[in-house]
Amino acid sequence: MARRKRQSHTWVYLVWGINGAVMICLLAAAAFYLTNLRASAAEELVETPLPNATQKLPPTSYFLPTLTPNPFYTPPVFETSTPFVLENGPRPSIIGFSLAGRPIEVYTFGVGEREYLIVAGIHGGYEWNTVALANELITHINEHPEVIATDATLYIIRNMNPDGEARVHGVDGRVNNNGVDLNRNFPADNWTAEWDRDGCWIYRPTTGGLYAGSEPETRSVMSFINLHKIEALISYHSAALGVFPGGVPWEGPSKQLAKALSKATRYPYPPIDTGCEYTGTLADWAVENGVGASVDMELRDHRNTDFDENLKALKVLLSFMP
Repeated sequence: MARRKRQSHTWVYLVWGINGAVMICLLAAAAFYLTNLRASAAEELVETPLPNATQKLPPTSYFLPTLTPNPFYTPPVFETSTPFVLENGPRPSIIGFSLAGRPIEVYTFGVGEREYLIVAGIHGGYEWNTVALANELITHINEHPEVIATDATLYIIRNMNPDGEARVHGVDGRVNNNGVDLNRNFPADNWTAEWDRDGCWIYRPTTGGLYAGSEPETRSVMSFINLHKIEALISYHSAALGVFPGGVPWEGPSKQLAKALSKATRYPYPPIDTGCEYTGTLADWAVENGVGASVDMELRDHRNTDFDENLKALKVLLSFMP
């Protein structure tokens, strides 16, 4: 009887030993697989060429951090961006996020085939009144939906640079958190990281980015535009210089839109020439990439929204067909 028990115990020990060996083999195989997977991913990252100044990148809504510190980096923001809540109206869609993780929102009105776009706040807190104007337009359209024709759709990106707008309502709010002027970061044919500053904005250091389309805010707007067939676009700025058509040289439909907007608002067209050369702008990139007509339009100052004039501009925009 004792012998049978010893034999029974021996078989139990043997079975458990085999089970343990199998588990060890499985764990070793899993560890080997994960190690090879990570090594392959690392090789792919090393072999991927870095973008250069002339390379055009496909738009994406993802933030790709750079390894080289940006000399114009702005420390993290200290305040929250100006809140805006549309009561009893549509909720905005989030099309991307800023460097600090703030959402970039778009409001949509109408369901028609003709699509139009308004972009505000590209220069953040320095041009905070463009964000205030976008908020007023959103509120007005929500209260007066008949403004949008049945065959039209209007998108309003109310604040393209929420980090700059949150930082301060002044010159230090112009750039994003990498110190980049977002309206010089679009991969238009004339993009450049640096430019002749004669006649241009010079109150703080800034750059066009490490490469064209380098910033998450820029890529978010590019991705959104590429997903739609935009008939006409207004990019709002301040202050005082007038209406700038898109294109290098200015394209015919954009000049036509600029003239019509100037007539409705009395903003200068041709715009005031300070001698500045504008590169990598949203308006230029837009017409190079399928938007029918595009303009940069400047409010009269950095304080007011010129709401009545821009209600007229809205009517012009929504009736424009290039």
